[in-house]
Amino acid sequence: MTASALGPKTSGQARPDPAGDGRPDGIGRLLAAGASGACTAAGIGLALLTVLVLAGWIAAPHVGLGLIGVVRTAAVLWLVAHHVTVQVHGAGRIGMLPLGLVALPGALLWRAGRSVVRGLAVTELRHVVAAALAVAVPYAALAGALAIGSRSALAAASVPEALFASLVIALVAAGLGAARAMAPWAQLGALMSDRTRSVLVGTAGALAALGAAGALATALALAGQLPKFSAVYQLLDPGLVGAGLLLLAQLAYLPNAIIWAIAYMLGPGFAVGAGTVAAPSGSVLGPMPAFPLLAALPTGSHGSGPGWLAVLMLAAPYLAGIVAGVLVARLSPASVLDSAPIRGFCCGILTGGLLGVAAAFAGGPLGDGRMAAVGPSAWQVALVASLEVGIAAAIAAGAVNWWRVRRTWVGSPGQEPAASGPRPPVETRAHDDGHVIYLDRWESEGEEPTSRRQGGPSALP
Repeated sequence: MTASALGPKTSGQARPDPAGDGRPDGIGRLLAAGASGACTAAGIGLALLTVLVLAGWIAAPHVGLGLIGVVRTAAVLWLVAHHVTVQVHGAGRIGMLPLGLVALPGALLWRAGRSVVRGLAVTELRHVVAAALAVAVPYAALAGALAIGSRSALAAASVPEALFASLVIALVAAGLGAARAMAPWAQLGALMSDRTRSVLVGTAGALAALGAAGALATALALAGQLPKFSAVYQLLDPGLVGAGLLLLAQLAYLPNAIIWAIAYMLGPGFAVGAGTVAAPSGSVLGPMPAFPLLAALPTGSHGSGPGWLAVLMLAAPYLAGIVAGVLVARLSPASVLDSAPIRGFCCGILTGGLLGVAAAFAGGPLGDGRMAAVGPSAWQVALVASLEVGIAAAIAAGAVNWWRVRRTWVGSPGQEPAASGPRPPVETRAHDDGHVIYLDRWESEGEEPTSRRQGGPSALP
């Protein structure tokens, strides 16, 4: 895709080619800008997390943990923000990590991608990929170096996961930031076909509907368990600073809780330890860690809450599918009736795939013991979501598209339907001194009108 497809960014602005012309100066400027953006993003993120760890260390000093230990802990927490598994001495492998922390490096990398594009006046999509790579590669190298440097007898982060996870997050976040800096989303979306855009918008609508339903379900569950929530806080007795840090930890784990709620509404549910399950049909749970957010877990072997609430939660995936189907049919109506249902089902498949990936990252082990299995099953969530959302989206898209096509066939209310075949002669009237003159628009076509052959008004002298 060339710059002409996106239009000029600003009139009269020079547009150096940062990567596509093969000049050493252009490539050097791109690499330097990408490395600078990567170092800035990593430095700011590490500094913020170091402040948090330092505040916790001051509020509750740990014997034998000096400032070097604080810096190492902050580096491990920075790697945890990239969803890097940590091996903790005496506990085992910790992979149940807060998804909310990913927002910190994601926002910083978004800003880094924007700064690279704006500094080099990028105007072509292939240069956006080059800018994202220029940020992601040095960023992954920094993550690998921090994973090696933060190793201690207490905890050690996985170096391969640090390299891979940081590279993927940097590519996605910096790439989206670079693309947005080059052109608005509407202008970038115009480069896609109507059908592709309708599938992506329908998928986004389904995910938004499921996310809103999951957040509402989590809030209702917490509201219904306020006494248990307060009891866990009293048991921990974290103090003023500790309460603030505990609140930040719960906010960081809130996206995990929303994804768990979506898995619950879909049907497969989730596990909180080996041999446990939380599903609409019932929940079997064992001893839980002392974490306030876990107070919202459903209890009871035959489900909990009123029956109407359970029915509404189970209907949420189908409502999300209806939202996706309506968006697909409205954005790209098709004259072929089976095209819209196929695109609606594609929305369901894409939604299920994304939810499966989210479920895989929302869970993980919390040690080598009973809590080694925590979270929803990724393949079950992906399969069930694809079927439930896809079928509902296909039916809704087909129904809305059929209604729109039917209205096109029969015509809108108050309008005459389109007639097939040659148009009959239309006579228009012009007033001239009180006399009515009939004009035939088809007289010059060489065929004598029917009205003239039959001696109509136009045949009069």
